[in-house]
Amino acid sequence: MFYVWRVMAGKPATGRQEGSMAIANQADMAAPSREDAGSKIARHAGLLSSQLQQLRTRMYPPKSEKSLRQFLTNEVSKLTSIPDSTLKLMSSEGRGPVPSRLENNHRVYTLAQINELRELFARQKPAEALRFLPRRRAGEHLQVIAIANFKGGSAKTTTCVHLAHYLALQGYRVLALDLDPQASLSAMFGAQPEVDVGANETIYATLRYDEAERRPIRDIIRKTYFDGVDLIPGNLEVMEYEHETPRVLANRSSFGAIFFERLKLALAEVESDYDVVILDTPPSLGFLTLSAIYAATSLIITVHPAMLDVASMSQFLLMMGDLINVLNESGAHLDQDFIRYLVTRHNPNDAPQSQVVAMLRHLFGTDVLLPTAIESTAVEAAGLAKCSIYELEVGQIGRDTHRRAREAVDAVNQAIESLITASWGRG
Repeated sequence: MFYVWRVMAGKPATGRQEGSMAIANQADMAAPSREDAGSKIARHAGLLSSQLQQLRTRMYPPKSEKSLRQFLTNEVSKLTSIPDSTLKLMSSEGRGPVPSRLENNHRVYTLAQINELRELFARQKPAEALRFLPRRRAGEHLQVIAIANFKGGSAKTTTCVHLAHYLALQGYRVLALDLDPQASLSAMFGAQPEVDVGANETIYATLRYDEAERRPIRDIIRKTYFDGVDLIPGNLEVMEYEHETPRVLANRSSFGAIFFERLKLALAEVESDYDVVILDTPPSLGFLTLSAIYAATSLIITVHPAMLDVASMSQFLLMMGDLINVLNESGAHLDQDFIRYLVTRHNPNDAPQSQVVAMLRHLFGTDVLLPTAIESTAVEAAGLAKCSIYELEVGQIGRDTHRRAREAVDAVNQAIESLITASWGRG
């Protein structure tokens, strides 16, 4: 699981690891001595893609696909509020989903089985149904959350992945949508963009202007290994929307809905299937990001508490404000349930960072989320292994390190969950 971390951290590699690196080195040495830049970049891309594919095969055997760990009875009890004793009694009596047994005879459940338990208890105790199964009810709108900032390194994708996983663990139905051509969100869900995502399989397939090639959004949604989370993957293809839209606007062509409406209309087609949609936006303020902001019912702006990052965010906000005014003049109406700033990669013991956080809270008040995404070696190590903190078991990292990271991530996600349920009118 942590081979990637060992290689990138400069740890010694052995056996097959050395063999794979030797192959790559030999391929590089065998390259023509005079190679133009385009050929070299293309060759390096091929080498890297092949190496990533080999890494995935080793990390997720036997099918080279990610899978989610199982959950102990005490974890299931915390997630569902079903007492540990009740779960053990049900298992002994053969009621409900049948858990597996570990070598030490401890019971473990899959996330699908946990959701089965939620539905079972929601039916048996309708007066407490929301406690067991918090999915949105009739009259509660689909919550579409755009995670945005055009400064790289602001932890947009990390925020998206952890929020998606957290909400799914609580029993919500989540759609994660990768609008970034770099497709880091897709990779975190086990989809290698250049290998596993083909032509017309990204959101571009639904947004594109030529009706003959356009696909319904349901056709491009994928199930993931994480029960409760579906994915629309991304890759370089999504950039086609940035290229086509100016041409359509310049020619005043009529291709149905105007560019900023197309994503919102597409999401309306699957509104009944989900409680929350999470949009991982590109690190730029282009047509895709504007479409995401228009489609969003809420906006989370991630910011690293360093002056350079804050200065960049200032420019982002100025540009976004101007562009939203242009959208308003075009007939768009933006009415978000909430807009919040999330401080990410935060080191509370760093005095300059603390000053920046204090400045943001002074300027924006409660629009800055109170919990911050604490900088954590556990989260970083998990990210290098393409996992979230929720996928790691305590034994894979130090118990205290895992606990602190989990508590910090939970606090952020619980704050966002509270905003979601408040937007639905729940107490």
